[in-house]
Amino acid sequence: MTTVRLTVAQALVRFLAAQWSERDGVEQRLIAGCLGIFGHGNVAGVGQALAESGAGLADPLPYYLARNEQAMVHTAVGFARARDRLSTFACTTSIGPGATNMVTGAALATINRLPVLLLPGDVFATRAAGTVLQELEDPRSYDVGVNDCLRPVSRFFDRIHRPEQLPAALLAAMRVLTDPAETGAVTIALPQDVQAEACDWPAALFDRRVWHVARPVPDAAALTRAAAAIRAARRPLVVAGGGVVYSEAWAELAGFAAAHGVPVGETQAGKGVLPHHHPCALGAIGHTGTPAANTMAREADLVLGIGTRYTDFTTASRTLFGDARFVNLNVTAFDAAKHAGEMLVGDAREGLALLRAALAGWTADPAWTARAAELSAAWRARAAELTGGGTLTQPVVLGAVNDAAGTDGVVVNAAGSMPGELHKLWRCAGPKSYHVEYGYSCMGYEIAGGLGVKLAAPDREVFVLVGDGSYLMMAQEIATAVQEGVKLVVVIVDNQGFASIGGLSESVGARRLGTAYRARIPGGGLDGDRLPVDLAANAASLGADVLRAADPDSLRAALAKAREATRTTVVHVETVPGAAPETTAWWDVPVAEIAADPGPRERYEQAKRAQRPYL
Repeated sequence: MTTVRLTVAQALVRFLAAQWSERDGVEQRLIAGCLGIFGHGNVAGVGQALAESGAGLADPLPYYLARNEQAMVHTAVGFARARDRLSTFACTTSIGPGATNMVTGAALATINRLPVLLLPGDVFATRAAGTVLQELEDPRSYDVGVNDCLRPVSRFFDRIHRPEQLPAALLAAMRVLTDPAETGAVTIALPQDVQAEACDWPAALFDRRVWHVARPVPDAAALTRAAAAIRAARRPLVVAGGGVVYSEAWAELAGFAAAHGVPVGETQAGKGVLPHHHPCALGAIGHTGTPAANTMAREADLVLGIGTRYTDFTTASRTLFGDARFVNLNVTAFDAAKHAGEMLVGDAREGLALLRAALAGWTADPAWTARAAELSAAWRARAAELTGGGTLTQPVVLGAVNDAAGTDGVVVNAAGSMPGELHKLWRCAGPKSYHVEYGYSCMGYEIAGGLGVKLAAPDREVFVLVGDGSYLMMAQEIATAVQEGVKLVVVIVDNQGFASIGGLSESVGARRLGTAYRARIPGGGLDGDRLPVDLAANAASLGADVLRAADPDSLRAALAKAREATRTTVVHVETVPGAAPETTAWWDVPVAEIAADPGPRERYEQAKRAQRPYL
């Protein structure tokens, strides 16, 4: 057997550079590059291996310097989502705080079912050096370290104590990364001494390897049962989730909806799978949904969930769908079984094609289809009013960015009040034009995630919408974008605090405590003067070009200039409170049972009566 003598880290780098994914005959690199921050736990291992391989200059495994370990996982996630989970990045860190900084990013990746490879440094496997800087000392066991924090948020976790363990771990990691039903964060912890150890590796380990991503087909008997359930319905509704996007099933969904007259509501991850003007498109559904979609959801007698995992926002905490039956098409059996649904385990595109054939000649009640079209038209008119006003409210800002994005733009957002308003108001140019991270709704995702989207789709204009709260949590990847020559348009929506939680706080009787950016006043109050924080100046200090907008006209001019720019440009805008799109579905946030004002609890108990199990 031919062997190659390399260190563990060198073998790791060479292996990753040879991995490819394939679906429908199209191949691409599975690991498109490596994001990393070096410290004593990985600089002599993975760092040395990357430098020796020429990374940072070109293929086979280019290196990118990040500014924050959590942020670089977000960048990898943004990239993976934009590439339909067929390609991602590796992320390497030192031991200790660098590794644990990735826990939030790992949770986000796994919750959103998005692949990312984490390569944290770890303490000495030999334990010869004694207690290492940044090492956790657990008196119960010498085998426990801070990297174990990554276990519950990883779909696969292994620690390489000996070089001989590496091949099996790498193959298992690639399997999970390329499995649509299993994917998420994958962690391979690398003790710093083991990284530098040399070993004789089988040369075949470094051969070009293609991981084929299948399109599983639903079981024939399950398809028959599902078709029978749908045929028995008069008022069916499709709930389209992210699985429709990842399987590129938007054409099949549009054809299915038109052929059978079935209205379609979209989750956050599924938004854009139908053009907003499609006659069956209801737009957003759930707590952040449109009145059109939520009205139809309450009246539906059958829900066909396609590629959705039914978060509590989608189901309005199980108050939205009344007595409907469920049929669920999902590549993951865990999600297909939800709500006691008729299970169709398979790829969304393949499953839709089979369902359409099985339902030949059947349509929903024509009056039901017509009602959906009428409600959708009424909502589109209302949305145009909200986004077209002359005052710089948040909906007006979103409308201006939507216009600037055009047909090739991608909007990126994650947290605060904007995801809900975007879900209702954004007019998608296509299924890949809307990128809102709402599985984890992680503040700070926006700029880092936008960087990943742009790296995945360099020919598209990426518009990052970030509130002042999220910006202050994680803005530093602006410097990474500037360093790499990656152009983003970052729109900072400054409303002096946490607007979304402020409203929620007020509704549950918490009096907006801790949600406004105000100075403390004598006596301890938190409602003093506005803080003299200049976010635009901060963005300029990170290397971005900065434009300020004070009214709708100057905002539109700034966005046009930013779109034409060749480097990362930040548009700063201060919004004024104004008309927000109405909320027509509930969300379960517990309210204090005893309080000075009993009103919030009374309203909560009234709403909770509509909550039901789906059996």
